[in-house]
Amino acid sequence: MRDLSKYRNIGIFAHVDAGKTTTTERILKLTGKTHKMGEVHDGAATTDFMEQEQERGITIQSAATSCFWNGYRFNIIDTPGHVDFTIEVYRSLKVLDGGIGVFCGSGGVEPQSETNWRYANESEVARVIYVNKLDRIGADFYRVVEQVKTVLAAVPLVMVLPIGTEGEFKGVVDLLTRKSYIWDDTGLPENFTVGEVPADMVDKVEEYRMALIETAVEQDDAAMEMYLEGEEPSLETLKACIRKGTIALDFFPTFCGSSFKNKGVQNVLDGVVDYLPCPTEVEPQPEVDLEGNETGKFAIVDPEKPLRALAFKIMDDKYGALTFTRIYTGTLKKGDTILNSFTGKTERIGRIVEMHANDRTELDEAQAGDIVALVGLKGTQTGHTLCSEKFPATLEPMVFPDPVISVAVAAVDKANAEKMSVAIGKMVAEDPSFRVETDEESGETILKGMGELHLDIKVDILKRTHKVEVIVGKPQVAYRESITRSIDDSYTHKKQSGGSGQFAKIDYTIEPLETGSGIEFESKVTGGNVPREYWPAVEKGFRLSVVKGPLAGYQLLDVKFTLKDGGFHAVDSSAIAFEIASKAAYRQSLPKCGPQILEPIMKVDVFTPEDNVGDVIGDLNRRRGMIKSQEPGPTGIRIKADCSLSEMFGYIGDLRTMTSGRGQFSMEFSHYAPCPKNVSEQVIEDAKKREEERRKG
Repeated sequence: MRDLSKYRNIGIFAHVDAGKTTTTERILKLTGKTHKMGEVHDGAATTDFMEQEQERGITIQSAATSCFWNGYRFNIIDTPGHVDFTIEVYRSLKVLDGGIGVFCGSGGVEPQSETNWRYANESEVARVIYVNKLDRIGADFYRVVEQVKTVLAAVPLVMVLPIGTEGEFKGVVDLLTRKSYIWDDTGLPENFTVGEVPADMVDKVEEYRMALIETAVEQDDAAMEMYLEGEEPSLETLKACIRKGTIALDFFPTFCGSSFKNKGVQNVLDGVVDYLPCPTEVEPQPEVDLEGNETGKFAIVDPEKPLRALAFKIMDDKYGALTFTRIYTGTLKKGDTILNSFTGKTERIGRIVEMHANDRTELDEAQAGDIVALVGLKGTQTGHTLCSEKFPATLEPMVFPDPVISVAVAAVDKANAEKMSVAIGKMVAEDPSFRVETDEESGETILKGMGELHLDIKVDILKRTHKVEVIVGKPQVAYRESITRSIDDSYTHKKQSGGSGQFAKIDYTIEPLETGSGIEFESKVTGGNVPREYWPAVEKGFRLSVVKGPLAGYQLLDVKFTLKDGGFHAVDSSAIAFEIASKAAYRQSLPKCGPQILEPIMKVDVFTPEDNVGDVIGDLNRRRGMIKSQEPGPTGIRIKADCSLSEMFGYIGDLRTMTSGRGQFSMEFSHYAPCPKNVSEQVIEDAKKREEERRKG
């Protein structure tokens, strides 16, 4: 049995372009996993192994790798920063024990950092902070520390201070040991000298060191008492206090450096060992029943207990489907037969591999605390629990957001159509935020995703990785419909001519609900006018109907249906008659409820140089944007706004034109809101045209 206290399951996450992948490369070099460092801008990073990642210089899918540092085993997941791939961050955080939050020294706390930080808070993952790129123009470690406090409402515990800044950045001072680490100009991570604190930094080091100790000793009464009596606790005691506070999420040890210049990364690795939890120190995963309710049992990390593992990612490669799995409890051996508690079917473990990006090492067994890939599982999807056949259990599953944008694709010929359906099947298994539907009337294949870039890359993967030739339509917005007023109405379904008849009468109310309430159904029938066994049929009829709204056929949101009364026939009434009645009632009453079209509103975060602020704001206003705030930074202005998704297609090109290529933006779904009248009319008109084309076709 391996020593789990020597395990660290960590993720590296941050805003796009803060240097996560470069930091991962440096960690792999320092831990001896790679002998040559790959660079993101050269398209040679180890964990960015997809063609699309290498071309665009961004991480698209999370990559897993294992390495060792000072006798400790690190299972590292490098996650994407771009908002369209947030789902990769979410599902990685779900299976990790700790994380490194990377922030850009000049960009500071950027929009995607906030989203990732929020996910990490929800998953209760302990983190250390690493302020990267301190060699950049405009880099300011102290400003980023302040932003962590104000923007993220977190407590950064400063562990090191930078020596020099921008072009002069040459090393760090460790506050606990009062030692300086200064790297030479060779760019090699091992070429550093340990010395005394530079004379001009002594006062600052003492000030920050005192703040560090005062925060740390609050975790331990004995250490606090000792400190108040004027005696400084030992280094071991201080580290134990910092570890305790980090695991409890009371504060976040904060380091700094420049990954690209190989300065400061060792201190972060030491911080991971010293302060982040091992698998046995985190809250155990709750077990749930088939309805998703917690049972009160937990998957306690122990190799001797029955198997509990969570499949958190499916990846297809040349050897077949790889199922990335976090083992929470028990031991998994090659050749074992295990149960997938979601499908109720058994799976046989053919091969277990330890991943190093897209290379692999074969294993005979894996145990609690490990993150491994299983080869050849047939019916396992993201979020499924793998467990012992004799002791079945389900772990808390993952919840994924609905897509907000869609695009129609069609294969150029029959041979490509067959290849396309196989390829899309694999892509859907890999990415739960990517959905596919076939429009039954037109026969079109509709791809749905989280943003323009998300769908763009999916189409690119179809064409290049799977060699499928497709024709791509224009991106379409996922509109919704809702109602503005209540109605009391009645409907009678009668078919009593010859043979067994059908009869169902329902009196009902349809009313709007608050945004985000979903679809609700209630029965207020008293007496036996509508027998209880028919209520589910009425509910089913209404719920099946809401997929098509009355105006343009988009899904209906936030409506309540209440069954108040009705009538039945002793012989001719049946569940199917009441279901037909509620479907017809929906068609009869919805047009009278003041239906309206809703459009997806996106949270948009734009960075622009100061000279272009007026142009950018003017352009956002023209796109029906609501400006929320403007925040000045060292190298430009951040503008936050709410914008309609339909107005944001192609925005990146316009922004780059306005800002001479220096502007950046990110956006994520916020909420649905009513469309202006002219937009609604256009949406309804487009829906009618599509309907006519279908009829002709």
